[in-house]
Amino acid sequence: MKLFPDTLKGLLLHSFIVILLAVCGTLVFFYVYLPYTTNHGETITVPNLYGMKLGEMEDFLNKRDLRYEINDSTYSDEYEPLTILKQYPKAGSKVKQNRKVFISVNRVTPPTVPMPKLLDRSLRNAEAVLKSNELKLGTITYIPSQFLNLVLEMKINDEPLNEGDLVSKGSVIDLFVGSGGDSPVRDVPDLIGLPLDEAETYLRGRDLQIGIIEVLSDTTGEDVFVIRQNPAEGKQARLGDLIDLWIVSETDSLYQQFLTAGEETEEETE
Repeated sequence: MKLFPDTLKGLLLHSFIVILLAVCGTLVFFYVYLPYTTNHGETITVPNLYGMKLGEMEDFLNKRDLRYEINDSTYSDEYEPLTILKQYPKAGSKVKQNRKVFISVNRVTPPTVPMPKLLDRSLRNAEAVLKSNELKLGTITYIPSQFLNLVLEMKINDEPLNEGDLVSKGSVIDLFVGSGGDSPVRDVPDLIGLPLDEAETYLRGRDLQIGIIEVLSDTTGEDVFVIRQNPAEGKQARLGDLIDLWIVSETDSLYQQFLTAGEETEEETE
């Protein structure tokens, strides 16, 4: 006995059932089977790995069902070796479970650069050249010379340096510059209340240097300000003399007391 008679009506009914089964199969495949096998709709937010140590990061990602691959290395003297400096996908991105995160880490060994030409150039020019080569300016020592602030010698760790010598990026370079004949005497400027970076710039503009920095509070990630100096404002100093500074963070109670004392002094003056 045939399920459908050999009539037009039976043929249409048969075709309808075939189409219905095909549609149902397609819907089941796309909305049931495929999502089940691919975790459709289930995503993981990529965490921020910047500044994290490589060893810590591995366990951190494993607990979040993510993998990683090191695809690059760079260098920054602000971070310890094997610190994460870049990542892809970026933090906050939505990815599938078990997705691989590509990272760039800080190199273990700093790259080297040839020592640039600084001799017979001005101190200001030498500072700019050092910075452009990712080197740091260390101590400035004034030695007898008729040419004021002319670079006469450069050293690293008390060892003489020559142009072209290979040095590691981030190295501290000490400079010996001319005093311009007899070293002139000048008044020590008032640095109280200035941010530390401004105080350093101000001193260098007057051919003076920062000496010992006494940190009176936790300054991690904070703006820091000078609340005391030695020698004091108005004292006599020669080229290259050191000025010791005492600094605190902006949020520390010592700084708030300093501000309050300053306001009271202004009121008494008025």
